[in-house]
Amino acid sequence: MLFEEQPPEGEARFSDFDEYVRVSEPRTRERASAWKTAIGLQAVDGLRVSDYLVETAQRHIEGEISIDEAQNLVRNYYETRAARLPDEADAQEADKVSVNIAKLLGERSFSFSVPGFLATHRRIFEGVFEHAGMIRRCDITKKEWVLRGDTVLYVAYDELERTLEYDIARERGFSYSGLNMGETIAHIAKFVAGLWQIHPFLEGNTRTTAIFLIKYLRSAGFEADNVLFERHSWYFRNALVRANYRNVKKGVSPNPDFLIRFFRNLLLGEQNDLRNRAMLIDAPAEWSTPTSTPTSTPSSSEAVWANLGETTRRLVAALGESALSAKEAMTALGLKDRKNFREYTLGPALKCGIVCPIYPDRLNHPGQKYRLTVKGAALFNENKPANA
Repeated sequence: MLFEEQPPEGEARFSDFDEYVRVSEPRTRERASAWKTAIGLQAVDGLRVSDYLVETAQRHIEGEISIDEAQNLVRNYYETRAARLPDEADAQEADKVSVNIAKLLGERSFSFSVPGFLATHRRIFEGVFEHAGMIRRCDITKKEWVLRGDTVLYVAYDELERTLEYDIARERGFSYSGLNMGETIAHIAKFVAGLWQIHPFLEGNTRTTAIFLIKYLRSAGFEADNVLFERHSWYFRNALVRANYRNVKKGVSPNPDFLIRFFRNLLLGEQNDLRNRAMLIDAPAEWSTPTSTPTSTPSSSEAVWANLGETTRRLVAALGESALSAKEAMTALGLKDRKNFREYTLGPALKCGIVCPIYPDRLNHPGQKYRLTVKGAALFNENKPANA
């Protein structure tokens, strides 16, 4: 059967916590979203969580227990069952990894660095893999369903640390100035595809890349619709494979279109068709989907921009590539009432992630200034007047 090596498309998870996301207060929605993402990402390795994990997650979402208590409950559950049910290894991995991911996603701290990337893997797979957080010391290949059994060429083990350092340093120094939202998304997709292709760990590379990506997007001002990772994690992985696969003999080149389509849904709220079978090498013609991506009408960026007040849009234009204190920004806008500035100008910009403080952990820092996020710069470039 053609689909035996992949989860059926659109299959429901044990629990998607939709009710919590739809009607609950913000903190409860955040916890539910984190759990949905954590559980859904297990599909990239064909794993399923247990009913016990779902029940524990619900208790945490509802505020009955803390995330640390949830971790302890899951750990203790398997310590008492391991001797009797050794065949539960896959469920044990899925459960422990899910609760670790839910905890990571509940934290706002983030280090965009090689140590931060390695720490992400360590924290996700702590208590699961002995090599958690450790760079592999051998070369690897992986047979991919979407490549009909062929493999992506991953970075050689003796080049891993240097390649990681290079890719992350290059992204850290990259300027998004002048890019519109489409160009920004294409660049993010290229960076993530390159990071994944390094494959520095023996196992768990896709799940680590996904969580590192989500936290990076947050730092860039994006509140990504993480439900896509819950529903389309297998598509995300296959899209990464196709973005990195080259076979000259078969006339196949790396194709980022599938990954860009995923990111446009993730960050712009578009409804591009996400079907795994469309990515299969030499797929039947009727399985293919258009390579172009539709434009939202109106796009989410246009909607966000239109909903901002006039002074907030002027603030975005005033910041440009610089960082300004609240006083400097008020002067640039010709405003005098500090309270009104914070409530009606700066506040909306911070809330929707287009402006951020340079000292996010010390909002009252004496040297506090504000700058545009990647999202803010892209929104401005996409919506600014032609004569700006």
